[in-house]
Amino acid sequence: MSSKRDYYEVLGVERGATEGEIKRAYRKLAIQHHPDKNPDDPTAAEKFREATEAYEVLKDTQKRAQYDQYGHLDEQAGFGGGYGGAGFNVDLNDALESFLRNFGMGGGMGGGFSDVFGGGEAGGQQRGRSLQLKVVVTLREAAFGGKKKVKINKQVACGKCGGSGAAPGSRPSVCGQCNGRGRVRQVRQSLLGRMMTEAACPACGGEGTLISDPCTDCRGSGTVRGEETLEIKIPAGVSSGNYMELQGKGDAGSRGAPAGNLRVIFEVEEDELFERHGDDLLIDVPVSPIDLILGTKVEVPTVAGKVSLKIPAGTQSHKIFRMRGKGIPHVNRPGTGDQLVRVLAWTPQKVEPGLKKALEEIRDDVAGKVPPPGRHLFD
Repeated sequence: MSSKRDYYEVLGVERGATEGEIKRAYRKLAIQHHPDKNPDDPTAAEKFREATEAYEVLKDTQKRAQYDQYGHLDEQAGFGGGYGGAGFNVDLNDALESFLRNFGMGGGMGGGFSDVFGGGEAGGQQRGRSLQLKVVVTLREAAFGGKKKVKINKQVACGKCGGSGAAPGSRPSVCGQCNGRGRVRQVRQSLLGRMMTEAACPACGGEGTLISDPCTDCRGSGTVRGEETLEIKIPAGVSSGNYMELQGKGDAGSRGAPAGNLRVIFEVEEDELFERHGDDLLIDVPVSPIDLILGTKVEVPTVAGKVSLKIPAGTQSHKIFRMRGKGIPHVNRPGTGDQLVRVLAWTPQKVEPGLKKALEEIRDDVAGKVPPPGRHLFD
C-alpha cells in the first residue's frame, strides 16, 4: 500500500469539493508553504510539493475520478492507473512551475520557476524528454505479477565525451559573466511581492560553461541515440491502461542535465479461457444435460490451476456459480476478485443409434415436465 497522504486530506477539502474549492485550498497552501517565504523551514518545500501533487490530480476530472476509485497504488517509482492520478509525482521545480502556470504567472517571469526562484537546471541545459512505453502482459502475468525485460531506444549519454559535450582531451571552460553559476540575479515583481530572482546567463545560455571544442559524436549536446534494456516489474492485479512512472528512465538530458521519466503503460491480452470483468473472471463450462439433471462434479480451470466444482441436481443451463477469491488480486487494496463459472448445457450434434433409442424412451417423461415459456423461467 502507498504511504502517501490522501490528496483531499493534503488540501483540507471534502471528497465532494468543487473545482473552485480545490483551487482556493491549493492556492492558500501554496502561498503558505512557498519555499521563498519560508527559507528557515526545511519542511516547507516538501509541503509545497505535496500540495501541488494533490492539486494536479484533483483539478483534472478524469484523474480525480480514477483516484476516487483506486486511490494511491503500490509504486515502483510511481505506479499509477490509466487511473492517471495514482502514480503522479512532482519534484520541487515542477511544483513551482505548476504554481505559476495555474495562477497565470508562467512564461512572463523569466521562462518558469527555475528562473524566478533559482536552482534547478541551468537554462542552456535541457532536461531529457519523458517517454512512453506500452508493455503487453498475459492475464496470468497480470494475476500474479512478475518481471519482464524490454528494450527501449532513446537518447543516452554520449560515451565518447561522457555526456559533457566537450571533445576528449578538452573540457568546458567556466563562463566569465556568471562565474560558472549559469544564472544572473534580477529583481522581479510577483503575486508575493518584490522578489530576488534569477535568470539564465545570456553569455553561456545558462550552462555555466562554454565549449570551444565540441565532441564530434554528439556535436556538443552530450547525448546520442542508443538502446537500454530495462526490467519492468509487473504489479499483481494490473489492468489495461494502468501505468507506472519510472523516474530518470527517459531520454538523457543534455550535458549532464537530469533525464526525463518513462511512463510504462500496461495492456493485458485477451485470454482464450477467461473473460475479465474488473477483478472477477468469467469462464464458460459445458456440461451434459444428463449431468445437469442428476448433478455432478466438474474440474474448472482457474488462473492458479484446476478446482473441483459441485453442480447440484436440477441445475439450469446458464446458471452462474461464484468461486470466491479465485479471480485477480486487487491492485490498490487487500483481497482478490472472484471467478464466475457459467454452466452451459452441451448437446451432441450426432447421436449413436443405441443412445438415441435410450433417450427417446425418457424424452416423453422429461418433456411433460417442461414449464411453459415465460420471462422469468430460470429465476
